[in-house]
Amino acid sequence: MKIGVNVPNFGPGTDPGVLRAWARTVEGLGFDLLMVSDHVAITPDVAGQYPAPFYEPFTTLSWLAGVTERVRLGTTVLVVPYRHPLLVARMAANLDALSGGRLVLGAGIGWAKQEFAALGVPFEQRGKLTSEYLRAIRAAWADHDDYRAGPIPLWLGGHSDAGLRRALELGDAWHPLRMTMAGFREGLARLETLAGDRPVPAFAPRILLRLTGTPVSGPDRRAGEGTLDQVVDDLAQLRALGADTVVLDPFDADPAETLHPEVAWRDLAAIAASWKENR
Repeated sequence: MKIGVNVPNFGPGTDPGVLRAWARTVEGLGFDLLMVSDHVAITPDVAGQYPAPFYEPFTTLSWLAGVTERVRLGTTVLVVPYRHPLLVARMAANLDALSGGRLVLGAGIGWAKQEFAALGVPFEQRGKLTSEYLRAIRAAWADHDDYRAGPIPLWLGGHSDAGLRRALELGDAWHPLRMTMAGFREGLARLETLAGDRPVPAFAPRILLRLTGTPVSGPDRRAGEGTLDQVVDDLAQLRALGADTVVLDPFDADPAETLHPEVAWRDLAAIAASWKENR
């Protein structure tokens, strides 16, 4: 099982130098994948969680591709309806080529109503638009003479039945975000039921990374939250559930965290060392 890291590409502590330090830390610790988030217009509903400055994901990953060599690069998640599908197909294909085939395109339908309004995209149609655009992106990638897209993995988020069906139809992996272990198990069971005789996509969850000095208990404990032993056990459980990749998300909702990335780097180093010992 591979392990990735969701890097904050936003907030008061983020700038090009910090992003470069994040990339070199993630790659230096031996993680397999570096991912960033997506927003275009930092409307009030977005700013409450992901304040400016917000570095656009394709631009950011292109920059980080040039300062890394091995680590894969991806989006968790690109909001598909925000951009014309042929533009996404072109940028993704180019980034994959320029990075030496390292791109993972994680995608979803989005949630920020004010941002949709600012971009002139109908919020109520975002699911329909996402499916249409993903089909167009895959069709463009099939034109190898033009787009020259390699085998870019397409990870699809969402845990509603509509989201699971979209992952079954169009995704290479189901990419659910920050759930409890029970939630992941329940989602996988529904995915298998909806699949019927069709193949089930790979399982690539994103989990919280919040290390605590004492154990966290209760049914609402999210995967990745608790002591080092608890988090390593969560990783082992996800591997047993068939996870191909697990993405660790060290951002825990407070934008001030971006001013002190060394805290997350310390926790990531502890996870990297402990997981290596337990593999």
